[in-house]
Amino acid sequence: MRVLRRVVFPIVWLLIFSVIAVALVKIAFIDGLKDESEQLFPSAQIQAPVIDVARGTVTNTVELTGTVQSDAGVPVRSTAAGKVVFFFVTKGATVLEGERLYQIRSEVTPDPVAVVSDEKDSEESSQPAPGPVYSYTDVLAPTAGTLETLTVLLDQETSVGETTGSVVPGTFSITGALTTAQQFRLMGRPSVATGTITNGPAPFSCQNVQLSNAPAENAGGNDADQANANMMGAVPAEASSGQVSCSIPAEVEVFPGLGAGITLTAGEAKDVLALPLTAVKGSVKNGIVWIQSAEGGEPVEREVVLGLNDGNQVEIASGLKEGEQVLEFVPGSDAAVPNGQMPGYPMMGG
Repeated sequence: MRVLRRVVFPIVWLLIFSVIAVALVKIAFIDGLKDESEQLFPSAQIQAPVIDVARGTVTNTVELTGTVQSDAGVPVRSTAAGKVVFFFVTKGATVLEGERLYQIRSEVTPDPVAVVSDEKDSEESSQPAPGPVYSYTDVLAPTAGTLETLTVLLDQETSVGETTGSVVPGTFSITGALTTAQQFRLMGRPSVATGTITNGPAPFSCQNVQLSNAPAENAGGNDADQANANMMGAVPAEASSGQVSCSIPAEVEVFPGLGAGITLTAGEAKDVLALPLTAVKGSVKNGIVWIQSAEGGEPVEREVVLGLNDGNQVEIASGLKEGEQVLEFVPGSDAAVPNGQMPGYPMMGG
């Protein structure tokens, strides 16, 4: 027993530790010196998603939010140079288009008259100078409404084209902000829109659609809201670059400051080739798509002619055939982040 403890067991433990030492040396110095070419690499390849060119209907409808505003007053301008001698109405009166507002008296210089007479008669007799000749001009109301201001006074001298007051028509319009993309989509300039009043009457036809490059006030929201959106990682809303307005019919009862909406339709194309906007670089007139190579190589660029655009998909007027495959997303473009989701985090909930 004494021999087993003093001789056999130490030899066995020595052999075990020797094997462990040899294994560690092999792992550290022999396996680590193998050629890097023998290391394993991922063999899977990520394929860019593609989409087929298919037929569909593209309806170019732009929906905007806006507010109800009173139409601006129409200036009253003097149509003659002279002195104000009479008022037909006073400030605050309700007038019709073409109704007389005030009268101007202008002095007229008579034409010279040639008189033939003997020298003797002209020396003995003297003719009196002719009296002044006047003409009278009535200044008329430029539109029907209320005479809001009248700035001229009795016996005041006025000049042609001078602004002497204003008439408020008493009508209302809906005004909304336009982004640059929406302005491009409304290049056809529709003449009629559909108007809606928040918590108000039924939708109605909104006439006299006007587009302008003047940005609407407060279209981009306040600075605090924009800062909060940036902190949450949301994509900032595009600033307005223009505005649209349309006239509210007289029979629709509204008042200034009400929330409203405008829906404009600038064309519809049925049974046409169409692609999502994510697959096309450009959205107006001309664009570029990327065709998937049949051999699995690099995608090939191709120019296309674009038609109507509804904000989600665009009509392909020429450059592609039905059934061709193109990349679903423009190479190098950022993926769209759904509303309410922070970049880099999955959507929460069921």
